[in-house]
Amino acid sequence: MRVLVTGATGFLGGRLIRHLGARGFDTLALGRDERRCNALREAGFATVRADLSHPVLHLASVFSEVDAVVHCAALSAPWGPLAAFRAANVEGTRNALDLADMLGARRFVNISSPTVYFEMKDKTDVAETAPLPRPVNAYARTKAEAEQLVLARETLGPVNLRPRGIYGAGEETLLPRLVAAARRGPLPLLRAGAAAIDLTHVDDVVAAIEAALTAGPAISGETFNISGGEMVKVREVVEHVCGKLAVLLRWKTVPFRPALMAVRLAELASLARPTPREPLVTPYTLGLFAFRQSLDISKACRMLDWQPRISLGQGLAMTLDGRRVP
Repeated sequence: MRVLVTGATGFLGGRLIRHLGARGFDTLALGRDERRCNALREAGFATVRADLSHPVLHLASVFSEVDAVVHCAALSAPWGPLAAFRAANVEGTRNALDLADMLGARRFVNISSPTVYFEMKDKTDVAETAPLPRPVNAYARTKAEAEQLVLARETLGPVNLRPRGIYGAGEETLLPRLVAAARRGPLPLLRAGAAAIDLTHVDDVVAAIEAALTAGPAISGETFNISGGEMVKVREVVEHVCGKLAVLLRWKTVPFRPALMAVRLAELASLARPTPREPLVTPYTLGLFAFRQSLDISKACRMLDWQPRISLGQGLAMTLDGRRVP
């Protein structure tokens, strides 16, 4: 199978293309980071540097035909201007779909996010059929819009995957942000530490993507939740990671509603600046420290013949032992 991976210079895309290559797939890479593109070329992957927020149909002659496209490219952040998220996540997805059409792909796997489910309340065992709430931020809004663009391209055998909290060695967003926050000062202990979440090791996500690539036409038009299937307290995760890295960790009990109001005011103040900057804490980030969240992954287990294989304990050991999170 000949597969084009977008966002191949990112954490997930880079892990995926190496996995597929080792499994015998004919893999092609598209990414934005010049240094990482060069590294992929040196590793033997056919690689093109391009920005999907701009039309890329000229690449059809570069890549020739493919059987499938895995769209990992995205702007993933808890805060930022809506225009930037639209360019990367909506227009970028539209351009990736157009390119897939031109290349004759018959399967398009879109990497979305369960952030589309997020609300300021406990939500456990959330299934794909759950109605989507008002988006918590620009990222959630544009990922939901991108999903609809994908499902509308029926000839591409479209599939959306919503992997929760991807982590692993080399990841630069989830665990590094937690550690950086702990280093700055006390972390908020909200709702008596009730917050819990199900994270996903990158290797389990990669396995789910491979399952979606090789599954038959019955999964076309479907959306799947992906997670490690193990809900754990956020406090325990943070304490484990900081303990492993010898980072001093302090907690400060904070009432949720006043904290949320303060964070929203800080966000408005930041937006009012001539050059807005991401606040230290966003409403979404605060919500992650306050509420219980987990996904129902039974549909993926049933229809993709996939299941998570790496427990959180195993995954954190693989990520942290002998390595330093910035």
